[in-house]
Amino acid sequence: MTGGSGFIGRNIKESWLTEKYHIVSPTRAELDCSDDESVRAYFQKYSFDVVIHSAAKPGHRNAVDATNILMTNLRMMFNLLKYHDRWGKLLNIGSGAIYDMRHYQPKMPESYYGTHIPVDEHGYNKYIFGQVIKGTQHVYDLRIFGIFGKYEDYAIRFISNAICKAIYDLPITLRQSRKFDYLYIDDLMPILAHFIERDPIEKAFNITPDTSVALLDIAKTVVAVSGKDIPIRVAQDGLGSEYSGSNALLRSEFPDVRFTPIDNAIAQLYSWYLTNKALINKDLLLVDK
Repeated sequence: MTGGSGFIGRNIKESWLTEKYHIVSPTRAELDCSDDESVRAYFQKYSFDVVIHSAAKPGHRNAVDATNILMTNLRMMFNLLKYHDRWGKLLNIGSGAIYDMRHYQPKMPESYYGTHIPVDEHGYNKYIFGQVIKGTQHVYDLRIFGIFGKYEDYAIRFISNAICKAIYDLPITLRQSRKFDYLYIDDLMPILAHFIERDPIEKAFNITPDTSVALLDIAKTVVAVSGKDIPIRVAQDGLGSEYSGSNALLRSEFPDVRFTPIDNAIAQLYSWYLTNKALINKDLLLVDK
């Protein structure tokens, strides 16, 4: 697994998947996926049944360095694909950004890919990956839209940010409410197990829950879970553009997939933050990025 120090990678390493599989998660010093020589040397020594590619150079508003996103992430991808003879299958942790943020539609199906070419580096990187895997065997794109859970960046990620603010009795703020498909991180694990053990006919899947949820409703749920009288401040009325994808293809591939109800997931995450309150830097909650 690449990206073991990131949000998704850390959760995978603490999940029940480590009891089911032998998961190797090299540090960047051991494997720098963007460096040709590092990847060559690593795969000369090791081979794997499956690669879970969750490493990525981020371009979000809290990124330390948002330069060369496209170049760095493409080099990671092509370096891994170059050594396809050293692994049996590659599961890429993809994104709904592949569909182009300028033209999102509610519950976009996988077939919507290619209707528009993203203009942002993050989305364009995902778009190129989608083109490449069309002719590549044993490579699958798992397109996640919203995802939340422990270890995410609570300074900018809405659900954790709202929870941490509630814990410190701070107002929950949002620019404008909009609907998202939010996947609870724990629900990703059985989905990964399914794709580790099976080779689907399709190459790409939206990894989304059945129901979209509005940010304002999430904020209200956090307040209810907290049991406090926390104000919710919305800068702009109405709903912004929806960011959601159809999971019909996922359900046809994995009929037994289950999703934790959003209220239960928020309650679980709230409890985790309470237990780990020492990890929260209150100063990071005082300014919205």
